Amino acid sequence: MAIKHGSKVEKSFSASSMTDLMFLLLLFLLIATTLINPNALKLMLPKSSNQLKDKAMTTVSIKPDGAKYLYYVELERVDGIEGVERALRQRLDGQKDATVSLHCDKKVAVDEVVKVMNVAKDNNYKLILATNPK
Repeated sequence: MAIKHGSKVEKSFSASSMTDLMFLLLLFLLIATTLINPNALKLMLPKSSNQLKDKAMTTVSIKPDGAKYLYYVELERVDGIEGVERALRQRLDGQKDATVSLHCDKKVAVDEVVKVMNVAKDNNYKLILATNPK
């Protein structure tokens, strides 16, 4: 009579636990990459509840008027963005750390605000975007 051994070693390999780990790793990486938000623009916007330390030397206002926009420098109307740049150069020529306060209506397009920001950047002026308190 032959004696049979009851325990045989199974030679197969189960990859189900490995696929579970790979799925969890893939899920973690997908979530982590969506949470990473690179800052393309670094903007320092003033908070409306605090007062700023810098006092503006001059103000630029943009007001919608139908399909066009009206620009004012110190309550004096100027023609277009070129007029804004000319008026700012006249007022701030030779000033150290020249600061400009930008006042614009809610309905003003972002493009118009960016034009004034570019003028300030090109002439090395500091720009404060004026807001209303909450």
